[in-house]
Amino acid sequence: MKENTVPIQVEHLSVLEKAALLVGKSVWETRDLPRHGVRSLWLADGPHGVRKQVGSADHLGLNASEPATCFPTAAAVASSWDVDLAERVGAALGAEAAAQGVDVLLGPGLNIKRSPLGGRSFEYYSEDPLLTGRMAAASVRGIQSAGVAACPKHYAANSQELRRMVSDSVVDERTLREIYLTAFGIVVETARPRSIMTSYNLVNGVYANENRFLLTEVLRDEWGFDGAVVTDWGGSNDVVAGVAAGAGLEMPAAGLDSARQIVDAVAGGRLAAADLDARAADVLRLVARARPADDPAPPVDHDAHHALAREAAARSAVLLKNDGAVLPLRPASRVAVVGDFAFAPRYQGAGSSAVNPTRLDAVVDVIGETDLDVVAQVRGFRRDGVPDAALRDAAVAAARGADAVLLFLGLPEIAESEGVDRAHLRLPDVQTELLAALAEANPAVVVVLAGGGVVETPWLGHCRALVHGYLSGQAGAGAMLDVLTGAVNPAGRLAETMPVALADTPTAGTFPATGRTAEYREGLFVGYRYYTTAGVRVAFPFGFGLSYTTFGYTDLVADAGGATVTVTNTGAVAGADVVQLYVRRVTPGVHRPDRTLAGFARVELAPGESRTVTVPLGDAAFRHWSVPAGGWAVETGTWEVLAGAHVDDPRLTVRVEVAGRAPAVVDDVPAPYRTGAVRDVADADFAALLGRPLPSAGWAGALGPNDPLSRMAEARSPLARLAYRVLAWRRDRADRRGTPDLNILFLLNMPLRAIAKMTNGLVSTDMVDGLVRIVNGRFLAGAGATARGFVRHRRADRASARALRGDA
Repeated sequence: MKENTVPIQVEHLSVLEKAALLVGKSVWETRDLPRHGVRSLWLADGPHGVRKQVGSADHLGLNASEPATCFPTAAAVASSWDVDLAERVGAALGAEAAAQGVDVLLGPGLNIKRSPLGGRSFEYYSEDPLLTGRMAAASVRGIQSAGVAACPKHYAANSQELRRMVSDSVVDERTLREIYLTAFGIVVETARPRSIMTSYNLVNGVYANENRFLLTEVLRDEWGFDGAVVTDWGGSNDVVAGVAAGAGLEMPAAGLDSARQIVDAVAGGRLAAADLDARAADVLRLVARARPADDPAPPVDHDAHHALAREAAARSAVLLKNDGAVLPLRPASRVAVVGDFAFAPRYQGAGSSAVNPTRLDAVVDVIGETDLDVVAQVRGFRRDGVPDAALRDAAVAAARGADAVLLFLGLPEIAESEGVDRAHLRLPDVQTELLAALAEANPAVVVVLAGGGVVETPWLGHCRALVHGYLSGQAGAGAMLDVLTGAVNPAGRLAETMPVALADTPTAGTFPATGRTAEYREGLFVGYRYYTTAGVRVAFPFGFGLSYTTFGYTDLVADAGGATVTVTNTGAVAGADVVQLYVRRVTPGVHRPDRTLAGFARVELAPGESRTVTVPLGDAAFRHWSVPAGGWAVETGTWEVLAGAHVDDPRLTVRVEVAGRAPAVVDDVPAPYRTGAVRDVADADFAALLGRPLPSAGWAGALGPNDPLSRMAEARSPLARLAYRVLAWRRDRADRRGTPDLNILFLLNMPLRAIAKMTNGLVSTDMVDGLVRIVNGRFLAGAGATARGFVRHRRADRASARALRGDA
């Protein structure tokens, strides 16, 4: 790649020019300064495939984009526990982005899966910060190897979709550090991303994009980040406060009103000129690191990338049950293929990550490439959940004449999407009822599951085998057939716990939060940290996954610096295992989960082959965040290192003595945080953990610019209430059709002030103030203020544009 240069230093720019660099030019472009030779950059979504829109542009994936390889989503790739694979997929994403002229790829997403109800969990890796951080860091390295900037997101504590643009994540400092910031720290320190995206929500009362603690104290001062901070689309609240806190690029195009706010703040002494210079320099540096416009990237081999997508999906599939070794299917097995998902695959999630695939394989189209004898292909059920006796009867009839039934089940599109959280963890009744009927007709039922997260499995007894493919991308159908036939030995391991029931999860009664605040009352006890500490039974534990072979573990040796363990393939076929190391403190000390993941290694072994793997430990495995000391601490004491194939499989255990830098001290925390029984934490106990009174969670009074449009249901203005009813009607109509209306969901969750951030400069902040008056029943005053604001805004825009062009 050619060396890029920017023939301008920040000190040579006017204050307006510096400010303009921090405001988007269009939905996807940064602002250029042609007279200074500073070009614009193109940003595009891309956690699992490039989504570059060249026509009508939006940020929700509603309009068409250029074809690109749709790889498995992060939830799937995380199940591979394969860091090298994540980097290879990242490199392919970077190559396709470069070929399409994309400079910044918005991904990967690495928020922690606090609850399995999270509507965007398909875009995120895991409930564990170490696994998340290592996989996301690999993706960043891969993307940036192609000369494209990665933009990890959404920083930070962004766990729910409901009212995501106004919700305040209330979380204690230790939990924030250990659970929700750790993965971002791993990515920044080991992969050096060139940009990072802030989340919509507030964190402990301050918008993430205005949070100096997050953006300056932690991100820049502690982790050494030197890139550009980008808002989520429409996620800027106060652009001046953002720049002062360490944020930079406001996206999408909020117009020059934002630039003028910055200029006025500098002139009035409310924003330090040095802060503006630093953030403008971030953007200039991002431009300098980008591929020059006259240096086209190599063309993409889409066939090779489709093959990589198939490999990634196969390596990520998780075999959860295999009674009687029904899998792999024997050659020439007579199989009945049943299920709507075999005809129309559910291969990616809905929302801003939606990819226009270069091709799309369906099981019914590619099963002919196998040596299976397909006796029938029937849909069996309707995707929308409406009972259909004819489809069911045809499936049952087909099952009676088969050696095995391949039943493709899954979550429908309406169940999970950006913008809305899941309502439950159940599969639709028409699917589970069909499974029961098929099992009665032919017990040899193999269930193949598609979906972005976990589901309840009370129906598990009706199938002989169960494979979870998650959302496996455009080549997922062929990949799943590779697994079912044994062409690929499954080695996927769950990156999240599958609970028996939603009621068993630590956040069952509080997620998603419906008020102003989302209270993280469970503290450190997220995912397996909760189940193992509180002794709650699960359906399938974190890290679990079966294989067509077996593995033995011997010779675990460990000290505080690392561990070695020998793994042997004790079966008859080649396969891969994921060695997982957990640590548990034995001697008393600060409260903590029973065990935490400290390291892992995926190892490929031939039959009978043994290999000794080394897993580093070090301070990161044993540390905790000490709130009194304001830093990381490692307690002196005795610990256990556990090696096994999942979190509930401590096959080998050794004790190690850790010579920490701090004495072990039993902290004074309420009983739930000592025992892990955090499903129903009292207000007083959570306040004690926070170290401060609980903020108000309710909505009250007149609507303000930071209230969501959904609050117009209670507005004084009849026009506002009517607008809400129209939006709600459109939302409900889409739900009945089985396809979420992302635009409507975004609007209902969007604060009123975002109108000024999402209209390409048409609306100013002053105009929003007028709209707020209208919503609150002051129509004449509000209409007048809006009209006057519009006139002032247009005049100011013309003057600002002339100044940026250098016109006299």
